[in-house]
Amino acid sequence: MIIGCGRIAAADASFDIIIKGGTVYDGSGGGGHVADVAIRGDRIAGVGDFAKASAKKIVDARGLAVAPGFINMLSWSTESLIQDGRSQSEIRQGVTTEIMGEGESMGPLNDRMKARIVREQTDIKFAIKWNTLAEYLRYLEKRGISCNVASFLGATTVREYVIGLEDKQPTPEQLDQMRELVRTEMETGALGIGTSLIYPPAFYAKTEELIELCKVAAKYQGKYISHMRSEGNQLFEG
Repeated sequence: MIIGCGRIAAADASFDIIIKGGTVYDGSGGGGHVADVAIRGDRIAGVGDFAKASAKKIVDARGLAVAPGFINMLSWSTESLIQDGRSQSEIRQGVTTEIMGEGESMGPLNDRMKARIVREQTDIKFAIKWNTLAEYLRYLEKRGISCNVASFLGATTVREYVIGLEDKQPTPEQLDQMRELVRTEMETGALGIGTSLIYPPAFYAKTEELIELCKVAAKYQGKYISHMRSEGNQLFEG
């Protein structure tokens, strides 16, 4: 059972679930300690000794670890969640949050990009019913998914939207368009800018271009994540 951990409620109360006797790792960085975890509804009611409490369901966690859900910081479940929102391959490993958007994100998309994505689909087939990243996330929510999701805005996606897949630099007008796309997506929930600079067409972008996009994201406390330009003999240059 993967949960988050709060502190003690009344030990003799009644709960929906009590997870008994597991070694609790609360995510604070400290060592584990044996405790019971009481749950009421969809909330943790307390962590402690609930030997005298009652519950509709008792889970024997002796010899097991009880921890907050893990976060997949580099998720590529962007398409698989469309087909199967249960996310069983992640949930059953304890992953409850998926962070997407390293380099490419599921929005913003124009008609040309949608056509390419549909053309390149393999086993997972889906219609693209959104234009922006925010609309994609709402689409997942409406379909129903078992995990939490969030996404960075892919710098490659922004570049393709405005420039295409060609190896060329943006004009001042195109860079303004790219900034505006970043602003719109940041205002509607993107975490920041994500790049994957070791792959084409991402490595066509010069550092100055990325700085301009990040300046916009920074106004919204956006973060920057990157797959570097090189992981080998040009590591420091990358």
